[in-house]
Amino acid sequence: MNRFEAAPNAGDGTPYAGSAKSPVHRIGLLLIPGFSYIAFACAVEPLRMATMAAGEKLFEAVTASIDGAPVAASNGIRTIPDFPIGEMPAPATMLICGPNPIVFPEENRLIRWLQRLNTQGIRLGGLDTGSVLLARARLLNGYRCTIHWQDRETMLTNFPEITVSDRLYEIDHDRMTSGGGTATMDMMLHYISLVSHSDAITADAAELLVHERIRTGRESQRLPLIHLLGTASPKLRDAVAIMEANIEQPLTISEIADYTTLSQRQLERLFAAKLQCTPAEHYLRLRLDTARSKLLYSADPVAEIAANCGFNSSSYFARCYRNRYQITPSQERRRYRE
Repeated sequence: MNRFEAAPNAGDGTPYAGSAKSPVHRIGLLLIPGFSYIAFACAVEPLRMATMAAGEKLFEAVTASIDGAPVAASNGIRTIPDFPIGEMPAPATMLICGPNPIVFPEENRLIRWLQRLNTQGIRLGGLDTGSVLLARARLLNGYRCTIHWQDRETMLTNFPEITVSDRLYEIDHDRMTSGGGTATMDMMLHYISLVSHSDAITADAAELLVHERIRTGRESQRLPLIHLLGTASPKLRDAVAIMEANIEQPLTISEIADYTTLSQRQLERLFAAKLQCTPAEHYLRLRLDTARSKLLYSADPVAEIAANCGFNSSSYFARCYRNRYQITPSQERRRYRE
């Protein structure tokens, strides 16, 4: 049974919103410097719209930072939090608005604070890279979680004991995580439905947001190739799927053609017609895109990233990288961190 549905009280001991007393259900948001502003807005606005739809204050969003000082988001917009973490009233659910790059100031203090909230029965969640802090606090062990697709592989590598999906969001008992961006809106609309026990309020909130379809948590974050190519190219989709599954040790184009039961010449014609490139060019782009994600969102050495993406030579990797992105791997990492 999902604890969202079974638990009779909110995290501060009051009945859930939607009960006879209709108390305010409080959601806290921890703002980490460099947090995703779109994920933050997509968490807060559904709560406001649900209150509008209900005609009474069902939800309250409160913000916190480590010391109560204003926090700049990744887009530079500064937000004045309501409380420092030590003074925030107990919420029903606490969400961590994760940063890019993934750096958590006073991380040990934050981990102790989250562990204390957990012992108080407060639900915990992470937006975008907020999952990383929960994982470091060992608060995702035994749970399903998700994270932005760019960071998923690094999360899997660093936390092999955690189940990390590629879904838009995960609500697993008293943990909730989203891949960030607009996926957070879908997660919060689902959360509103669970807490308020009212699909009508959720539907009205979505309508006020002009959000025409509430996506389920089972949906994948990345747009499947079938939607990009249609249904007329199953062999091409198979070939690309094989490439994506073999980044570290690339296959030859001949081997990929064999797997798809096409000749190499037929495969090349298919790529030219549908993607306007050769199979080798597309494969190289996939490997470079994977390398770029690791470069920006992990601390792995450049040489290790090159090897993990199928480049036997660091100099060849750097040359290919520069041809694609007009910057060297080291320069791009330095620029991103600055």
